[in-house]
Amino acid sequence: MPDGREPLTIKVLPTIGEVDPGAWDACAGSDPFTSHGFLSALEESGSSTAETGWLPQHLAVEDHAGGLQAVAPLYLKNHSYGEYVFDWGWADAYERAGGKYYPKLQSAVPFTPITGRRLLVRGDTGDARCVELETALLDGMVQLADRIGVSSLHITFPTKSEWKTHGQHRLLQRVGEQFHWQNRGYASFDDFLSDLASRKRKQIRKERNAVTKENLTILTLTGNDIEEHHWDAFYRFYCNTSDRKWGSSYLKRAFFSLLSERAGDKVVLFMVENDQGPVAGALNLIGGDTLYGRNWGCDEHYKFLHFETCYYQAIQFAIEHKLNWVEAGAQGPHKLQRGYLPRRTYSLHWIADPGFRDAVEQFLADERRGIEREIAYLGHHSPFRNRDND
Repeated sequence: MPDGREPLTIKVLPTIGEVDPGAWDACAGSDPFTSHGFLSALEESGSSTAETGWLPQHLAVEDHAGGLQAVAPLYLKNHSYGEYVFDWGWADAYERAGGKYYPKLQSAVPFTPITGRRLLVRGDTGDARCVELETALLDGMVQLADRIGVSSLHITFPTKSEWKTHGQHRLLQRVGEQFHWQNRGYASFDDFLSDLASRKRKQIRKERNAVTKENLTILTLTGNDIEEHHWDAFYRFYCNTSDRKWGSSYLKRAFFSLLSERAGDKVVLFMVENDQGPVAGALNLIGGDTLYGRNWGCDEHYKFLHFETCYYQAIQFAIEHKLNWVEAGAQGPHKLQRGYLPRRTYSLHWIADPGFRDAVEQFLADERRGIEREIAYLGHHSPFRNRDND
């Protein structure tokens, strides 16, 4: 009988299409972002490809019989766009010192600042074997980085458990910050508001009332309710907003159709309409006990509509569907007064050059202290009445 100590084979895959979707998802579990459907939609739509600077180099670990035991999304990158854990300063410093920062390896979900497992092991694996397979994936990443001669390897938005367990695996530990909403057993949106300090409660009601007076209709669409004309409108909003804020849109139109086809039951699309038709929208995905806000866009400006569509509708949906969390993406101290509190995010980094590694390690130590001070400061400015920040 196999005892879990048989030889393992690690393969580098140039596309996720080389893996059976069921076998990949047996490793990914319920996370919609590391699912075969989501990642293959990015690749097949042309959103994450060599041409866009995201060359797939996914790792697959097989047992002696060729059975898939573990996988990891991995990309060779020639830029730092679409990551949300910013290393532009590292790249600039290293290149000014005469080094070559790009290309680099990145274990991540492209364009998606969502925490989740990056070292994906089959769900029926025992604890000891799981650590062995995770270590095999990490060893494979480092060996690949060394073999192809990249400057660095970055594992972004892993779970806290992965960060703690593998932080000593020649990897540097980084801490970041996002703002998430927690469902504290609320029965309604008004129940949530009653938990806030009076001034914050009044401000949210003022913002929601301002949107109501615009005579807009907000539709909540899921699954088969989402049709191609909805995606056409949303893609227009997304491009308008992305091009205006960042200069380019990462996601291709085909991605949204493929996402709907392959993971439509996980999609929640808030569409805003006036008398003339759709004017704005927000894309969310459901994973486990969390609603994840992903993309937002609009054709016309309405005061407070972004807050209503991205934050308040998400909270209302989470309460109605008994979800525990809303993660509204990157950035956002402005989310604090709307009930979203700071939570730590994590990343792991392998640096090839010893001297550069030492400099980055010192930077990260200083940065961690700064993050902790900021989280403590924000905790003292919680919008909630007599609540300690978790």
